Amino acid sequence: MPRMRLDKLLSHLNCGSRKEVQAMIRTGRVTVDGAAETDPAAKVDPDTACVALDGQVQRYRAQRYYMLNKPAGVITASRDERHETVLDLFPAGERRGLFAVGRLDKDTEGLLIVTDDGALSHALMSPARHVSKVYEAVVEGELARDAAERFQKGLALRDGTECLPARLEILSEGAETRVRVTLREGKYHQVKRMVAAVGGTVVQLRRVQLGGLLLDPNLPAGAFRELTGEELELLRQPGVSLG
Repeated sequence: MPRMRLDKLLSHLNCGSRKEVQAMIRTGRVTVDGAAETDPAAKVDPDTACVALDGQVQRYRAQRYYMLNKPAGVITASRDERHETVLDLFPAGERRGLFAVGRLDKDTEGLLIVTDDGALSHALMSPARHVSKVYEAVVEGELARDAAERFQKGLALRDGTECLPARLEILSEGAETRVRVTLREGKYHQVKRMVAAVGGTVVQLRRVQLGGLLLDPNLPAGAFRELTGEELELLRQPGVSLG
């Protein structure tokens, strides 16, 4: 990567405004490869230089990728004057440039990717790629006996909207039925509307997988973490299977 001004790098890493980081550098709070650097205009290689502020190494990341376990009650938006958004779950210093890939309804929980990589977002959401999305739902009401077959064939919603073939698996039955739904498109309220078309009502919905990436079972609701390199590669693979 091209060499970058030290003050620009630290500002990019959310260490402060350009003016603030210039003051930090001039007062000797910054080191480069273990040596104090007091020139804000000093050029460094973001990929190889070890830059530290007050002894804490500041790692350069050209782009950021997070897995968020979205809780119910939070909207998928960057800003909103009335409701808490998924970006409000991130520290203020981390939010700049971030956005959610796609969206989950306010009452839907589970796997959401938050990044500043527009190309990856476009690839994951492009209808042409048919990236699979897996949801688990709690359903009330009695599902039609042929519900799974109708999903597999591609059913029509009550308003006449045609859906691509999908997979419906019954995980458990009783007073409430638990199901897993695998889609390869993302129409408005699609899981809820498809379940309604076969006799049920979704009362709880959670996304557990996007493409090859699984929601980390150890990630609490409302928490986030960076994706590993292996997880990022899973997202970049097109594979879709409704088997």
